[in-house]
Amino acid sequence: MKKTYLKKSVENGIATITIDRPDVLNALNRDLVTELGSLIDELTADRTIRALIITGTGKNFAAGADIANMVELAPSEARAFSFSGVFDKIEGLPIPVFAAIQGYALGGGLELALACDFRICSTTAKLGLPEIKLGIMPGAGGTQRLPKLIGLSRAREMIYFGTIIDAEKALQWGLCDRVVDGDPAEHAKSMAEKLLEKSPIALEAAKKSVNFVNDADMASGIAYEAVVWADLFSTADQKEGMRAFLEKRKPNFTGK
Repeated sequence: MKKTYLKKSVENGIATITIDRPDVLNALNRDLVTELGSLIDELTADRTIRALIITGTGKNFAAGADIANMVELAPSEARAFSFSGVFDKIEGLPIPVFAAIQGYALGGGLELALACDFRICSTTAKLGLPEIKLGIMPGAGGTQRLPKLIGLSRAREMIYFGTIIDAEKALQWGLCDRVVDGDPAEHAKSMAEKLLEKSPIALEAAKKSVNFVNDADMASGIAYEAVVWADLFSTADQKEGMRAFLEKRKPNFTGK
C-alpha cells in the first residue's frame, strides 16, 4: 500500500508512526486509518520491533475525524467508515504503545490515543470527545475505554458535554500519564528505551493480562493472570532475570 498520510521510522527496535496531515490538524479519514491498519499489521509481523510511538506532525496529534467525509453517510456507510477495527488492533499489539500528544487530540484522535498503553502529553495538549456537538457520539471505542480509564462520572462529563480538558487536568484525571515540556515523543522514546531492557516475553504476557481484565470480572482476570504468570517460568528470560538478580548483575534477555 502506498503510504500517503503517515510516516514510519524505526530506531533501535522502537517504531514511530507520525500522522502527517498538518493542513487539517492531522484529522483522521478512512484512507489514513486503513493505511494505519496496514502499518500495524507490518509491526505485528516484525518481532524485532519492541515498542511503538504514535504522534502527529506539527503542533497537533489528531484533531478528530475528517467531518467533510462523514456528513452524508448512511448508517451502513458509517459502520464501514468506523475506525474501531484498527484501534482494536493497536490495543491488541503485543508490544507497548505510546501516544505522544501535543495540541489537539479530539474525537477519533483521542480514541486512537485511548487504544495505546500510555499517553504522554505536552503542556499544549487539549483532549476531548466533542462528537455530541455534531449530533453523534464517540464511535471508535471512546464510550468503552474512557470510563474504564477515568471513571464513569468524569467520562460522562467529557462525552455528554463534549468537554475539552487541558494536559494538567488530563493528568489529574488519569487520562494521560506524563505532562512534559517540549516534544512528548522524545519523552515517550526515553520510556520505551527503558522497556527494551525488559524481557519481551514477560512484557507481552503482562500486557495480555492487563488487557484481559478490561473484558472480564476481577476473579476471571486474576485466574487468567496466574496462568500466564506461571507459563513465564518455562522461558529462558525468566531464568536469566532471576539468576541475574541473585548474582547482582544486569540481565541479558534474549526473548526466548
